[in-house]
Amino acid sequence: MTELFDRPSAVRRKPSWLVLSIGFGGLILFLIAAATGTLVSLDRARSEETRLRKAFLARLGGLDQIRAQIYLSGTYVRDFLLSPDEPGAASQSTRLAGLERETQAALLAYSQSLAPEERQPFTTLRSEIEAYWAILDRMLAWSPEERNRLRNGFFYDELVPRRTTMLQIADRIAAVNERGLSRVEEQLAQSSEGLRRSLLMTFGVTLFGGLVLALLTIGYTVRLERELEQRLDENGRAKADLQELSSRLLRAQENERRTLARELHDEVGQSLSAILMEAENAECAQKNGELRLHLSAIRSLAEKTANEVRDLALLLRPSMLDDFGLVPALNWHGREMTKRTGLNVVVSAEGAGDDLPDEHTTCIYRVVQEAVNNAARHAHARTVEVVVKRQTDRVLFSVQDDGAGFDPRVVRGLGLLGMEERVRRLGGRLRLESEPGRGTRIAAELPLTNLAANNHHVHTHTAG
Repeated sequence: MTELFDRPSAVRRKPSWLVLSIGFGGLILFLIAAATGTLVSLDRARSEETRLRKAFLARLGGLDQIRAQIYLSGTYVRDFLLSPDEPGAASQSTRLAGLERETQAALLAYSQSLAPEERQPFTTLRSEIEAYWAILDRMLAWSPEERNRLRNGFFYDELVPRRTTMLQIADRIAAVNERGLSRVEEQLAQSSEGLRRSLLMTFGVTLFGGLVLALLTIGYTVRLERELEQRLDENGRAKADLQELSSRLLRAQENERRTLARELHDEVGQSLSAILMEAENAECAQKNGELRLHLSAIRSLAEKTANEVRDLALLLRPSMLDDFGLVPALNWHGREMTKRTGLNVVVSAEGAGDDLPDEHTTCIYRVVQEAVNNAARHAHARTVEVVVKRQTDRVLFSVQDDGAGFDPRVVRGLGLLGMEERVRRLGGRLRLESEPGRGTRIAAELPLTNLAANNHHVHTHTAG
């Protein structure tokens, strides 16, 4: 017993909730960190892809704008050369000047987002465009006669070849731009592949950590379960030992009461009876009045002492419980309580105590005795009804009074605990029903089906 109660205090381990919280909390933090890193990498890759695509589209748009301006310049030059009057030529000249400014602005904007491999073809394109606009500036200075004389040769020999050359250069730049986009897409694909590998590695590490944590948790849980089963077994054995100890104490108490009652009745009672007889003989033999008074006082004192010894012996262990059985003992106890307290005790138990084992009769008698005494002392009842019924597999008995009653949830005395222990030790059940102002009813049942086995078990432990 000492080892059983000392072991939990000697073992000091971390609480299970702390271990599980650290394990699962670490796994959750790792998952959150992995997911956050993955989302950051994915967002960075998407942002980079969006930036590169926007830059490509911006450059492509710039080249398309330059192409369109070159095509449009050819239309304006044609209209200028074919203009029949000076105002029409001046209008086309103004348009060409504005178009030249727009072309220069487009070239400047495109130059700010050049890829390294585009610098050389873009420089050639700019040189060609500047030469192209220089030729157009000289053309715009022609007189009407020069326009009529030189326009056909200029248009087919100067304008169309140069425009075709510039468009070819622009196409080469677009091809370089597309190749750059292909390289960017390859880089993005490599980045996506790295991200995929990172995700697989994160998943693998997370899966491994989860498996390790799960195995550790399962092992820890299994160990706790085994320890719990071991503690339950130890507690069960300790409870059985305590119940056996309680049973032995109750039997020892009853045996001691039986022995004390017999000693009081046989030894002290007989001695007092002898004193009483001798006092009566002396009182009859002597004629002296004073001596007779003393002997009479001795006889009265001896009678009173003998009655008190007999009552004490019967209260400790009624001899009729051993000699005549349960029902006579209950009837005697009821009469004695009525005689001493005025409480009306009604016993209904005819034939119920026949052939009951000694432990059952003792249990019923002690429970009834305690309940009746409580009704007289605490409940201030006027009537108490005791009922005992014998059935095939059990014995039912109850004690009901019309006293003050109480709240069982608040009041739990030692007497009630003792009654519950007596009934539970024999495998029975005890119920308490009471309300303030409505009396109290105590009902119990004791099984008889496994009586022989229980008695054999008790005798075996007692012999051990």
